[in-house]
Formats: sequence, C-alpha cells, structure tokens
Amino acid sequence: MNQASVGFHCPECSRTGRQKVVTARSLGTTPYVTAGLIAANVVVFLVDMFSGTVNGLGELGLDWALFGPAVGDGDWWRPITVGFVHSGLIHIGFNMLLLYQLGTLLEPALGRVRFVALYVMALLGGSFLVLVMSYDTVTVGASGAVFGLMGAAVVAFRSRGIDPFSTGIPQLLGLNLLITFVAARYISVGGHIGGLIAGLVGGWLLFELERVPQGKILGTVLCVAGAAALFAGCLYLGANPL
Repeated sequence: MNQASVGFHCPECSRTGRQKVVTARSLGTTPYVTAGLIAANVVVFLVDMFSGTVNGLGELGLDWALFGPAVGDGDWWRPITVGFVHSGLIHIGFNMLLLYQLGTLLEPALGRVRFVALYVMALLGGSFLVLVMSYDTVTVGASGAVFGLMGAAVVAFRSRGIDPFSTGIPQLLGLNLLITFVAARYISVGGHIGGLIAGLVGGWLLFELERVPQGKILGTVLCVAGAAALFAGCLYLGANPL
C-alpha cells in the first residue's frame, strides 16, 4: 500500500494517476430552493414586523394570511402566501430550522423542480384542511409545508430501505403532532394535518414511482396536478364554506 495524504492507496490505484475527490457538493443538488424559501420567509417577516402589528401581524401579514371569508371575496393568493407569514420570532425560527434540516435532505435527493412540487403540494394541503376546519380563523405559517416535508422524508427513507426510526424523523413528527393536539387552541390542527397528508402522498408519488419507467416524470406531473387540485379546492371552499 502507498501512503496518501488521507489513508492509503493500493498500488494499482496509485498507478492510475490522480484520485478523484468526492465532495458533498458533488453528491447532489445544492439546496438553493430551500435557501430561497428561508430567505423569502425572513424578508416577509421583517417587512411585516416593521409595518405596524395587530395581534402579531403587520399590514402585509393581514393581507397574506389565510382567512376563509377573504378568499371567498377574491383574495385567491392567500392559500399560498399564508406559508410565508409568521406571527413571532419563535414561530418563524422553529419553522425555518425544520425547513433547513428537511430541505437540505430532500432537495438534493429530488432535484429542484420536484422539491418545489412537493413543497407547494404540502403547503396547499395544509391550506385546504384549514379552510375545512377553521374557515373563520386567521391562520399563518409555513408549518403545514414543513409537516409535509417530514412526511415525505419518512417515505423517502422507507423507499430506500432505511428504517425511518433510525433517523429520528418519525419521533420528531410524533412529538410535533402531540404538541399540535395539546395546544390546538394556539396551533392550526388543520394546517399541520393537511400538510402532513399531502406530504405523504407527494412523497409516495415522487419516491416510489421513480422505480417504474418514466416514473420521475409521472410522479412530478401527478404531484403538480395534486397541488393544482388542492388550490382549486381552496378557492371553492373560500366561496362555498362547509
């Protein structure tokens, strides 16, 4: 064996010349979308914080929060923009920490386009169930999308033959679900559960279908179609509350 700067090389490998160096960057897609989402959330939070607050929200937050009657009056953007508005430092800090951890895990595995499809589907899944369960309640936060990413991460590990419990993500998800129901008065149950369900479905479409021919394209198309259907459902519920 020939001594190298790190460890040893066998004689055959040494004779082939310079060895290939594999870095974390070369193993997958750099999570630019995750970084962009975090940056957008932080910018919106800062703008909202300095615009004067009412019950923790500024003018921008009040215009972007999810509120069923406002959606019914034509504010079609609220089911999406709700995921970029937060009501305090703890709220945005916790959501952005989880988004960073889950995004840097899932985005390199999926690629940017499929990750965006998953994120939007989870976000709209949360908005849809909020309008079903809490039509007259002002709701904000990216936690629905984050719950969806947790669900998709569990599916991702299972699809690759890894025990999800060895990663700690199911335990984290269970703890957050417990907190959701215990503090249901202050937390959007619909947003969390709706996002989780949409994330599980989206994760299955993106990770399980990639095993079949053209599965990546099919899974992405179905995920986009699911997001579009959820968005249409949000607009319908805004005009026709249950």
